[in-house]
Amino acid sequence: MPFVATILTLYPEMFPGPLGISLAGRGLREGLWSMEAVQIRDFATDRHRSVDDTPAGGGAGMVMRADVIAAALDSVVPGQGPARPILAMTPRGKPLTQDRVRALADGPGAVILCGRFEGIDERLFEARDIEQVSIGDYILSGGEMAALTLLDACIRLIPGVMGAPSSGMDESFETGLLEYPQYTRPVEWEGRTIPEVLRSGDHAKIEAWRRARAESDTRLRRPDLWERHEGARVQPPSGARRRKQDDVK
Repeated sequence: MPFVATILTLYPEMFPGPLGISLAGRGLREGLWSMEAVQIRDFATDRHRSVDDTPAGGGAGMVMRADVIAAALDSVVPGQGPARPILAMTPRGKPLTQDRVRALADGPGAVILCGRFEGIDERLFEARDIEQVSIGDYILSGGEMAALTLLDACIRLIPGVMGAPSSGMDESFETGLLEYPQYTRPVEWEGRTIPEVLRSGDHAKIEAWRRARAESDTRLRRPDLWERHEGARVQPPSGARRRKQDDVK
């Protein structure tokens, strides 16, 4: 069953956007994945098609209404069939990780809610099973660009989209480390040469060099990733921990 993405947005014309070209676009045309962009405004009930209102308690901007968005959500969530997670793109959400991306890519797809203005009435998240997701500690004009980013990360992992099944495995975050540096021809450019080890043909040495560079670059550039990687590497298996605890007793 192909990966199916349903996007709830005030700007459906933004989709598929960049996902309609290159490898993702080819996968879309070949039926490896599909998408539908739903106009939230179609579910407004007044003659002005209002989707927002002023913040309770006062303040600047406008807040998207829970009743309108709930009606849009309920129209696209089936009562039967494979359940797709509902994701809301918001800076208040849990940071997106490669592990979560891979889990989504292995599933039936997702329903993605794109917020705008000052945000969404909190009661929507209390009333519906919605996973709030953030793609970074910064603010965008709306959730559409975040949704495109999330979908691109997922779609490239769908079998057949990138070609070789191993294409997405040896990259940043897949192993808990940043990817090692890449080089290609010409061998010399502006006085700089490709590292000799990469031209040696010795695959064991090349693998060791790449691993060492991935570790050193992660340690220098992303100490937060390095700390997690080191913690996971030295953590003993759960069974070993239990045996040790039993021995102490």
